[in-house]
Amino acid sequence: MDGTNAAVKMRNITKTFGSVVANDKVWLDIYKGEILALLGENGSGKTTLMNMLSGIYFPDEGQIFINDEEVKITSPKIAFDHGIGMIHQHFKLVDVLTAAENIVLGLNDGSKFDLKKASEKIRSICEMYGFEVDPAQKIYDMSVSQKQTVEIVKVLYRGADILILDEPTAVLTPQEIDFLLQIIDNLRKDGKTIILITHKIAEIKRIADRCAILQQGRLVDVREVAGASAQELADLMVGRQVQFTLEKTAPQFREPVLEVQHLTVKNEHRFDVVKDVSFTVHGGEIFAVAGVSGNGQGEIADVVAGLAKAASGKVILNGKDITGASVRERCLAGLSYIPEDRQETGTIPDMMLQENLALREYYKPPFSRKGILNGEAFRSYADRLIDTYDIRCAQGPDTMLRSMSGGNQQKAIVGREIEEQTALIIFVQPTRGLDIGAIENIHRQILAERERGAAILLISLELDEIMALADTIGVLYRGEMLKTESSEKMSTQEVGRYMMGVREG
Repeated sequence: MDGTNAAVKMRNITKTFGSVVANDKVWLDIYKGEILALLGENGSGKTTLMNMLSGIYFPDEGQIFINDEEVKITSPKIAFDHGIGMIHQHFKLVDVLTAAENIVLGLNDGSKFDLKKASEKIRSICEMYGFEVDPAQKIYDMSVSQKQTVEIVKVLYRGADILILDEPTAVLTPQEIDFLLQIIDNLRKDGKTIILITHKIAEIKRIADRCAILQQGRLVDVREVAGASAQELADLMVGRQVQFTLEKTAPQFREPVLEVQHLTVKNEHRFDVVKDVSFTVHGGEIFAVAGVSGNGQGEIADVVAGLAKAASGKVILNGKDITGASVRERCLAGLSYIPEDRQETGTIPDMMLQENLALREYYKPPFSRKGILNGEAFRSYADRLIDTYDIRCAQGPDTMLRSMSGGNQQKAIVGREIEEQTALIIFVQPTRGLDIGAIENIHRQILAERERGAAILLISLELDEIMALADTIGVLYRGEMLKTESSEKMSTQEVGRYMMGVREG
């Protein structure tokens, strides 16, 4: 391919936020009908670069050419006028509206809008690409993958030929990822140009034609994916040699820390989603719950953390019954929690990073004395965690959390909870949305907490992560714990069979 086939040319693109250079003289061609992967660490400038192409930001320097014509993209509407649509990592949907209403939102010029005709066009798009979207369904009734599909249909409805997908698989199950990658391939076959922002090298190897690698805002290389190994791409992204294997010592189990006894949890329709589940996690043990998404893992974590109530059963922490305890009482008793949903449960996005990092400590000295907050204590604590956990943030402790990349939000939560040095740490999808270097770091931190003697309850949809970290594996299927066994005695294939509901015998 050469520049004459470029759908997009970005020349000398530079963007700064205060003293932070988010993109530094980026020079990139994106060819018609290709899938270009944009790879880089959390905070490397990938999303910022694409936000300039999609009209969210405007570059401080540089030029953008669409089909060899220089354009000034100063709003998402102008981007759509040039055939560019972006599907953001955090969806831009109104929950109380239907899929069709969200898709056409903002297109009405003041005249009466024919929603029936719009729904017919939506169904036609879905049929063309193999989507499953009910135009009349409310967004709040949809799964994460359905919401993402609505976002994709929205940009296609508006005539986009260049689609930007920002971390599209970060919150999807393996089955949903397979479906999405097939959709992306169908879009490419139809002549669409796809820009895929991702950390997942396996997905890049599977579907992308080329890969552009960013480091700290600079474009360091562009590779043909077919000729590059996973190790090469990982090393280029991080700027050092990445270790794909973990050094893990033999477990040294201590006294029981968490005991879950005959736990049953009901959903809002009063159906059992967790059914008489019992297990024990010892100090110095990583107990991993494996299972396909939606089989009750999240409900177990929420009940143990105090975010949901049990229909029956007990939760014991360090010998004390905490089944009816509040969230703060559990925290003070020695529990830390890294939730699956970083924005809804793990953080307050409209507060600063320093405030989010102190959420567990703000009411104690030195953060607060007699109800008066000590700003210097917040800042010094945040500075230390930013350095320790490599949290990339444009304005340091004063950065609004919402403005940070999803991966760096996740680092902030993990750092905040690990710093508490509690007896029990619950990790739910701890590496979701993280680049391979950050995943490596988080895994080492989990193992370090295990060495410290903490009990680790790990819930992950990544089977490779479970097999690499777990000392004990419990496999959950339709709310039942089908098998609990030492990880040394279970193969990946055996765990996979139990995840699909295949029982012994």
